[in-house]
Amino acid sequence: MPATAEKVCLECGEKILGRTDKRFCSDACRNLYHYHANNAPINYVRNVVNALKRNRRVLSELNTGADGKTKVHRDRLLEKGYSFMYHTNTHRTKAGNNYVFCFEHGYLELGENWFMLVRRDEYLGRAGDLKKEEKA
Repeated sequence: MPATAEKVCLECGEKILGRTDKRFCSDACRNLYHYHANNAPINYVRNVVNALKRNRRVLSELNTGADGKTKVHRDRLLEKGYSFMYHTNTHRTKAGNNYVFCFEHGYLELGENWFMLVRRDEYLGRAGDLKKEEKA
């Protein structure tokens, strides 16, 4: 009879007793193993979504212009916690200007660390979030 290798738990390394196809010594080890295996991608997505929400909030707070436009310095954005790595979309105009958006709020880089903050309410209208009286 050939010698079989002793099976050990994939999570804690304890000796496994019971069925030959058993991989974990207990339900707790099985749950913990799968939690660790699946947690990293979930945390990454959560962190990206939080960064997008923070960027939107920063742009919204700083864009105080009555017409939805405000000129602001890069340092002010960074001081509020804006991360230039995360945005939802870009828009290139016919004139060649590149707008970077985080949901309905965005900016146009003017040069010398100045940005024009803008708001595109039509994004909200497409999503059905804009109230009827605001459309008129």
